[in-house]
Amino acid sequence: MADMPEKSEAAKREEATLTFWEQERIFEKSLAKKSPKGEYVFYDGPPFATGTPHYGHIVTSVTKDVVPRYWTMRGYHVPRVWGWDCHGLPIENIVEKELGFKHKKDIKAYGVANFNERCREQVLTYVDYWKTFIPRIGRWADMEHAYLTMDKPFMESVWWVFKQIYDKGLVYEDYRSMHICPRCETTLSQQEVAEGYRDVKDIAVTVKFKVKNPEKHGLPENTYFLAWTTTPWTLPGNVALAVGEKIKYVIARKGEEHFILGRDKVSDEFTIEKEVSGAALVGIEYEPPFDYYINDTALKNRENGWKVYAADFVTTDTGTGIAHEAPAFGADDWELLKKVNLPFVQHVNMDGTFKPEVKDFAGLEAKPRSDDDAVRLGTDIAVLKYLQDHGTLFSKENITHSYPHCWRCDTPLLNYATSSWFVSITKIKDDVLKNAKNISWLPAHIKEGRFGKWLEGARDWSISRQRFWASVIPLWVCEKCKTKRVFGSATELEEASGRKITDLHKHIVDEITVPCACGGTMHRIPDVLDTWFDSGSMPYGEKHYPFEGKERFEAAFPAKFIAEGIDQTRAWFYYLHVLGGALFSKNAFQNVIVNGIVLAEDGKKMSKRLQNYPDPLEIVEKYGADALRLYLLSSPVVQAENLAFSESGVDEVAKKNIGRLNNVLAFYKLYEDGTERSEASTNILDRWILARLAELIKETTEGYEKYELDRATRPTALFIDDLSTWYVRRSRDRFRAEDVSREGALATLRQALYTLALVLAPAAPFIAEEIFQGVRSANDPQSVHLADWPEIKKRWRLFGGNKDELLITEMARARALVSDALQLRQREGIKVRQPLAKLMVPDMISEELMRILAEEVNVKQVVMGHSTVELDTTLTPELIREGDEREMARAVAEARKLEGFLTHDTVRVEIHPEGKHSAVLSTGMSRFDVIRDAS
Repeated sequence: MADMPEKSEAAKREEATLTFWEQERIFEKSLAKKSPKGEYVFYDGPPFATGTPHYGHIVTSVTKDVVPRYWTMRGYHVPRVWGWDCHGLPIENIVEKELGFKHKKDIKAYGVANFNERCREQVLTYVDYWKTFIPRIGRWADMEHAYLTMDKPFMESVWWVFKQIYDKGLVYEDYRSMHICPRCETTLSQQEVAEGYRDVKDIAVTVKFKVKNPEKHGLPENTYFLAWTTTPWTLPGNVALAVGEKIKYVIARKGEEHFILGRDKVSDEFTIEKEVSGAALVGIEYEPPFDYYINDTALKNRENGWKVYAADFVTTDTGTGIAHEAPAFGADDWELLKKVNLPFVQHVNMDGTFKPEVKDFAGLEAKPRSDDDAVRLGTDIAVLKYLQDHGTLFSKENITHSYPHCWRCDTPLLNYATSSWFVSITKIKDDVLKNAKNISWLPAHIKEGRFGKWLEGARDWSISRQRFWASVIPLWVCEKCKTKRVFGSATELEEASGRKITDLHKHIVDEITVPCACGGTMHRIPDVLDTWFDSGSMPYGEKHYPFEGKERFEAAFPAKFIAEGIDQTRAWFYYLHVLGGALFSKNAFQNVIVNGIVLAEDGKKMSKRLQNYPDPLEIVEKYGADALRLYLLSSPVVQAENLAFSESGVDEVAKKNIGRLNNVLAFYKLYEDGTERSEASTNILDRWILARLAELIKETTEGYEKYELDRATRPTALFIDDLSTWYVRRSRDRFRAEDVSREGALATLRQALYTLALVLAPAAPFIAEEIFQGVRSANDPQSVHLADWPEIKKRWRLFGGNKDELLITEMARARALVSDALQLRQREGIKVRQPLAKLMVPDMISEELMRILAEEVNVKQVVMGHSTVELDTTLTPELIREGDEREMARAVAEARKLEGFLTHDTVRVEIHPEGKHSAVLSTGMSRFDVIRDAS
């Protein structure tokens, strides 16, 4: 990690606040305080601790901090226990890389027990860094009592979940074509496959399949079917060709050869001799381009192979209108195999290598992983060359298409027929769709869009994986009678096996056998669970449900809130929802905030290699965590849109929000004299800032109640601007006065800062605490984060809602008139310090606002009812002299600043005939003259 910049003052103040929270145990006190509204549960998707936090983690962490803080202030008890995701390919891949392993067989040779224990050691590598970073960005979570998905209580709850849905008939085993990762040698789920698609360059070939006995079908000699494929490596596994029964085909000549292909796919190089229907082609036999299996007399259903069949999935959209069928490597092909009893040929191992019987390619990888196209396409090129040498290649072309890759190791996936265990989503889909109607999404379009469409198209979930470091499938099968038994707890397994169970991982429980009633022995099946099964079981594993706290859990289910990135729409959100529906026929959560992706400033993906983004900790040290939080919360990223991260944006928030607030607080402390906060002042500026404060509370509350975090945080920036650049600036003289106006100003500003601290507390917890400590009274809570959320109705009733709204509108109109008048001054080249006689305005405003307007524009009189905003720019000698005196007063103020004296000094201004004015500043400690040229 690069050297951190020197800490900013904002960062130092935040660290002091962190120390205060830790020493006084403020977080713990917030959990212990009274919660009259009951329990508010949210699910926190646990991160991996195998790397340091990035901006994606920060966005979700801030979201998961803001919402619990708000609902705590609203009177709820909001538990916030941290968790660590420990299982799965992410950890396995790290350990494999560390040990130099390339294949699954390397793990087996090393020993599964040794490998799993190494994973256990590695999984929490960066925990200490996370424990420092998460509190530093202001997030409160109990990280000392974090749950781990690799701990026995969590894993036991996962077993319970599996047994519940198994007993409901929702789990089954099946053999089908599905995607596998040949490097990881495991199946993947629909969601995992969808996550890894990307555009790649590939080779497509059109292959000649010679018709056998053409004379039997009235076809000329040397007639070939033409079939097109983008996966040449699957051709040795061809067992059939498929046509569309209603598609029109032709027999066309090219040179001395005849070809059968779709009528719509014929080019000028062909001469059409005859047109036939797809149905007329069904049953024709052909010679495969590879003869590795056709002569295998032991091959089941061999008599049904290497013929033409009709299939409704065949189209003429791409290719030739004739599909090459290799059922071991395609879902449609597999369905055709089941329908017509095709022979099953699988010439590729699960590790992606060609089997020995495919003698010309034995040992080659079907889809090698490489950035070098020559290596990546090497096997396809070898197949192509074979076809060319044997006269069965018709044509080839380079294509770019979308191809799935492993979401963890980036290896090209294979569509591969294998055995897997599934959760039957189709059986519960109606309930799952109905339950989804109860969920509120932010942004709303995801409900019927990305999430809704995924639910509608959801297929049965492949939950078994052929890996090692994961929760196991707790299913034992008798080796003799094949009876199956599922265990839903460690206790059940202990009672059945007579063994004490302290760890539920594969290398432990695989050694445990169970006697069967038939006299045989039951062994656990070798597969482990998809890690997303762990994730979907998180609500139950976190609480060790149903083994502990059963009633409390059920009373708080479903959760009120969850939040993650948009990529989790089809992942964690989906699996939570599916398992919640399977277990309880309910949605697992009620409200969701979906965030977008944080990109580099140039719109590209953030990359450590390219170093195209600033280190998050560096940003925090430079600008403070509050500035980063407010920048993210007010950005489109909390509306599931992507954000091109801009450091200058954080800088702007730091200056315009945090910096101004610190200045206002410093100003208050300069004049603070113990005056208690109050809303009783009748001064128009005091009434206005309190009205604005009421408006801020209303807007912010509405945003938080609807989980619209940008709507909740954006109004604070406008209020801070009003407070700093208008209220405080217009009230300076009142704070310096020695009369009742000073008391009203101090009481109002203290009230405004106190309430603003409450409003800021969820989004900007550090500055909120700093302000709160600066204005709190002896009987106030110890911390802003132990206080209650300010109520809307009481405050609006105080002045009468409509009156407040009218005052806000009138003040906005007066400020707009000021802006217009100042622009007129600028156009005429007359400085504001030069008094003018008159300002004419069209608006009708109150006398109080008229006085403010006159002072701001520096005019003697405001005249209303004019058609436009106009200034009388006539300069009389009296006005010029007054302007000179004002200029001198400004110079004196500068002198006071330089000397550090703000009050209790004496000023004498002398006007000289020759046009030179002298200002004499007497402080009792020093004396000096300031000379200005008045000409």
